Amino acid sequence: MPIQLVTPPTEEPVSLLEAKLHLRVDFDEDDMLIASLITAARQAAETLTGRQLTTARWKQVLDCFPGPSLMGVPAGQTFTLPGHAILLAKAPVQSVVSINYLDMGSVNQTMPALTYTVDAACEPARITPVFGQIWPICLPQIGAVSVTFDAGYGTASQVPEGIKSWIKLRVGSLYAHREEVAALSRGRIESLPFIDGLLDPYKVVTV
Repeated sequence: MPIQLVTPPTEEPVSLLEAKLHLRVDFDEDDMLIASLITAARQAAETLTGRQLTTARWKQVLDCFPGPSLMGVPAGQTFTLPGHAILLAKAPVQSVVSINYLDMGSVNQTMPALTYTVDAACEPARITPVFGQIWPICLPQIGAVSVTFDAGYGTASQVPEGIKSWIKLRVGSLYAHREEVAALSRGRIESLPFIDGLLDPYKVVTV
């Protein structure tokens, strides 16, 4: 589903100083390069995990509200992914800023916050109308619904260390091998299989 970055994060989960300590670099000439590699590694980690690391604002665009609008939880089930739930594409979700839609008159409307509920503890986060409410009728047109939300762990200090370790290792690889390919003394490159496993506990599982 289309998702747009509205407000990018204001800090990276790994600082320039932390990256330089990991790289054992004690000069400043490569600071701009290392900073760009941190950003590239962070974006790769976010893509692989489906997460936002430090706080950013996103907009998720839908063609319509999901259905069917069946309320309640089926008997005997303690957790469901109901068909009328909107699932947000980034985790962890901090808050939903707004839900907007085009009504049948092509006028942009904002849903009152009291008419829907957000389960941010679930990953991906779920949004449904509150009990007794249904999704409004929107214009049958592509991109008629949008959800704006803030996602991320918060500040850099709140990002899990496992993700930070992966970013540092990726920065180290990018810094050591600055071209598309690299030739080692033995004529081949061997990846360390445990590296990407550092991200496994943080991958958002979608159904």
